[in-house]
Amino acid sequence: MIYNSFTKSMPKFLQNYCNFVAIMNREILRIAIPNIISNVTVPLMGIASTFIAGRACGGEGTLAIGALSIGVTIFNFIYWNCSFIRMGTSGLTAQAFGAENHREYSLMLWRSLIVALGVGILAFSLQYPIGEFSLWFMDTGSEESQSMIADYFYTRIWAVPAGILLFAFNGWFTGMQNAVVPMAVAILVNLIHIGCSYLFSIVGTMGLEGIALASVVAQWTGVLVMVAVLLIRYRKRLVKVSMKEVMDMSSMRRFFSINGDIIIRTFCLVAVYTFFTKASADTGDANILAVNTILLQLFTLFSYMNDGFAYAAEALTGRFIGARDSQSLRRCIKLCLVWCFAVSFVFIGVYVGWWRDIFTFIANPEQGDSAVLLSVAEHYIGWIIAIPLAAAMPFVMDGIMVGATRSRIMRNSMIWSSVCFFVILYGLGWLIGNNALWLAFTMYMFLRGVFQYFMSDRLHDIYRQAEQ
Repeated sequence: MIYNSFTKSMPKFLQNYCNFVAIMNREILRIAIPNIISNVTVPLMGIASTFIAGRACGGEGTLAIGALSIGVTIFNFIYWNCSFIRMGTSGLTAQAFGAENHREYSLMLWRSLIVALGVGILAFSLQYPIGEFSLWFMDTGSEESQSMIADYFYTRIWAVPAGILLFAFNGWFTGMQNAVVPMAVAILVNLIHIGCSYLFSIVGTMGLEGIALASVVAQWTGVLVMVAVLLIRYRKRLVKVSMKEVMDMSSMRRFFSINGDIIIRTFCLVAVYTFFTKASADTGDANILAVNTILLQLFTLFSYMNDGFAYAAEALTGRFIGARDSQSLRRCIKLCLVWCFAVSFVFIGVYVGWWRDIFTFIANPEQGDSAVLLSVAEHYIGWIIAIPLAAAMPFVMDGIMVGATRSRIMRNSMIWSSVCFFVILYGLGWLIGNNALWLAFTMYMFLRGVFQYFMSDRLHDIYRQAEQ
């Protein structure tokens, strides 16, 4: 009511402009908020898992937190290298949705599920070489820690096919402008994971193996729910297609061409995060490893918040390109960038005011070493406060490129920013130690957005795509 009274006093052109902005903001928030809610549950699940690991392993809490971090990193390497399925599916489905091409988005559903199932089965069948190489590569030097990591890996590997299938479902639903279903399923999966982790690890005294088993139960439950929702809500909207159409070589080549670039981009992303954990472990200091793990979770909480607007950007960018609506595309991109910077400033305030409370909660104040971890963290918390501003731009830029299917720009920008990460890490590591790791990570995040902006001719290439 206040808004309507305010706008009525404006000139007509300003009224139209404000109404246009309000409508676009509603569209952005309609997709972003459910994705933010579902995304936030992921780092919260990580925090909960760390919390449970610290308590389930008694006096070995610090060792267990470090082992869990390495185990999760291994699976991040698997999952993130398979995220091309979600990203490729989302952009192509969104463009088909914007063009009102019912057959094409029906075909995209089947293509993504077939590829996801094939990749999931392949990853599961290669569990032994993947597991043994990972254990060798991420060697902590502690037999007890290595044993924890191995138990975690060979249990959680059973969840991998389900996790990759969820990528396909999430990408398709996002492309269809539906963020509510992925949100609801994500919340359900993560609640099941937390509940089962507590039940298996603490009540059942299974330790890290119990947390891994909880992931298996949760993710397969998520797949069953996705199938049920698809059959109930979308059966009438999907067009009947033949397997010949699904496997059409020209369409599959485009799908894999886009996804090939995304695979390289994701490999670089995973390499950075993997070497972040490896560099932490290579210090030989369990406190540094535990502190970096917890601080990275604080950053991850921010990243998943901003990723919600990245999801909105990719869904709406694809939709407006498919509909050939360049005016709406321009407004959408600008507003998504504004929202991401706003979120960044909020998180800077939260970290400045309450980082000690958050850190202490995760580190388990009941353990005697929590005070030691807090004192170590004080040397590096400045990086966590600075990163939200440095990382505001790349999330939205990723979403724009996914929606526009400009995968080559994503690939090239990631390659160059990753090179900068390793140059800084190994060029300054001998001089400033763990600070070099955080400096490298901060610059890596910042440069991703900058490179994408200029590689797309300051986004003009994307705007022209909606005008063709």
